[in-house]
This record gives sequence, C-alpha cells and structure tokens, in this order.
Amino acid sequence: MSSTPTDGVKGPASYFPSIEKRYGQPVAHWISLVSARREAGTTKHGELVTWLKTEHGLGHGHATAVVAHVLKGGA
Repeated sequence: MSSTPTDGVKGPASYFPSIEKRYGQPVAHWISLVSARREAGTTKHGELVTWLKTEHGLGHGHATAVVAHVLKGGA
C-alpha cells in the first residue's frame, strides 16, 4: 500500500492537502479568514460555512472542514 500525506490524519485536517491543491492557498489562509470573521461577530458554524462557499467558492466539505477546525480551537 502506498503512503499518502493524510496517513494517520483524521477529522477536518484530513481535507487540508486537497483544500490547498484545489484553491491554491495554504490552509493557514482559510483559517485566518474564518478566525477574522469570528472576531467580527460571525460565530455559528453554518453561517461561516455558507460565507466560505458564497464569498470564496469553497465546496461544502472543504468549507466545513476549515470551520470545524477553527471552532475546535485549531490554529
């Protein structure tokens, strides 16, 4: 069996390599956008996911992974 960058990685972080590849930005970029949006007052998971999808073009699964990571306290 071949090794992949996500071997052993579970949860939202397992999406990070494909997010970076698809959208051309490091995950830190998306995390900082969501963190800034939270500081501005948007704190609900669904609102943050919808914002990433509509304003930045992320797919539902990718947006959900980034938001879940941030809401769990990931940096």
